[in-house]
Amino acid sequence: MLGYFGPKGTFTHQALRTVSNDEAIAYPSVRAALDAVRAGEVRAAVVPIENSVEGGVSATLDELIAGSPLAIIGEIVIPVEFGLYAREELELEDIRQVLTHGHAAAQCREWLATHLPNANITEAGSTAGAAAEVSRPDSHYDAAVSARVAGRLYGLTELAYQIEDNPGAVTRFVLVGRPGPLPGRTGADKTTLVAYMREDHSGALLEILQQFAVRGVNLSRIESRPTKTTLGSYCFSIDAEGHAHDRRMAEALEGLHRICPTVHFLGSYPRADKVRPSIGIGFSDTEFDEASSWVQGLDRETATRD
Repeated sequence: MLGYFGPKGTFTHQALRTVSNDEAIAYPSVRAALDAVRAGEVRAAVVPIENSVEGGVSATLDELIAGSPLAIIGEIVIPVEFGLYAREELELEDIRQVLTHGHAAAQCREWLATHLPNANITEAGSTAGAAAEVSRPDSHYDAAVSARVAGRLYGLTELAYQIEDNPGAVTRFVLVGRPGPLPGRTGADKTTLVAYMREDHSGALLEILQQFAVRGVNLSRIESRPTKTTLGSYCFSIDAEGHAHDRRMAEALEGLHRICPTVHFLGSYPRADKVRPSIGIGFSDTEFDEASSWVQGLDRETATRD
């Protein structure tokens, strides 16, 4: 059975349904969903990790490494479209109290400021939770900003749709399970990890980045996160193009293990967009193997000359 950061009607629930239509368990927070995976309550859980407008989801980035090891085994990317929903048909100028999730409010900021300049925007735990609250006859909220699926789920009237400020925005979700054998290479893979600096000094981040750069590994995301120990102490959450079984990626991981006190490997898995990385000259597995064979043959070459 799968779990997800709920409740029903959220974008996470929508993402879950792209991989399974079986019964699933909704959890009230990212932490609860991931702890359920750790405890064996569910086989895996779907949680949001990145939005094209707001960036990384801090709760997920932190909770992935907060307890016993977890592994990302897949990713899902879905478009994010918001609507404005009320219990009944209302004129926009009559709306005074709007409830929604903080990320939704941020992604609809301009529309809300233009069309509901006199409304108070209050943050809820989720967009679906906001829709559920607005559906209550005694709710003091006039409308919710949520996904269309949530508006329909709770029987609300759609007052406006596609109110997001950035058409084409997407949110990326990950399917997280317990560690096990890595999914096989597809040629269009992604590797996620968290690397810690040994000490804070000039060029410390550069040393981490060089492990990828000198091996031709492109990074699709890098974000600093506080280590929660001392002020100014940070680790780096990284998505890199490629699979841990690719020679270039394997050597980059080896390099990180040498220079970092801690590296949390969070998995290699197929990319949702199935885009294959552009591999520069000298960085294919074949070229790594040929270089290794050449080095190993140097002793034989020297002996032959002698």
